[in-house]
Amino acid sequence: MSQQELLLRTERLGLRPFRVGDLDDLESMLGDAETMKYYPNPFTREMCSSWIEDNRRRYEEDGFGLWVIEELITGEFLGDCGPAKRFVEGVWMVELGWHVKRSCWRQGIASEAALACKGHAFRNLGVPKLVSMIRPVNIPSKGVASKIGMSIEREVRYKNYRHLLYSVGREPDA
Repeated sequence: MSQQELLLRTERLGLRPFRVGDLDDLESMLGDAETMKYYPNPFTREMCSSWIEDNRRRYEEDGFGLWVIEELITGEFLGDCGPAKRFVEGVWMVELGWHVKRSCWRQGIASEAALACKGHAFRNLGVPKLVSMIRPVNIPSKGVASKIGMSIEREVRYKNYRHLLYSVGREPDA
């Protein structure tokens, strides 16, 4: 990993744009049934390829999208995290999403990456509010949302599933 390629860094993590070469790592994570148990199905290789291309398109069109989470020193692929525009119940929103590969669960990686992305979205991208759509049974993601200051706003239907809409607004400048 090139340090200049990083968009964000934390004490342990670097976040950078997706590359075509991330396909094997992404497929290993999003193709894992346990990792994707809150989704309708694990992703196929083709779906993972589309995921990468969709995020690369978002970078061009929106100026942001989900980014790869890497271990800062080794560059090991750990997951993805970032803001992405979503059309929910007739309204465009900016959703903060995250996925972490199973071998890295319960290490605070999703919370650390999401907190960095939240700060970046508010400080540098001009996003006034972030949401996260989380299935009610997804206890780990509900914990991440709470840790980064989000609270439940309401229930929504997205892609035919019930989700809790967590949200957090940008703090007014002091």
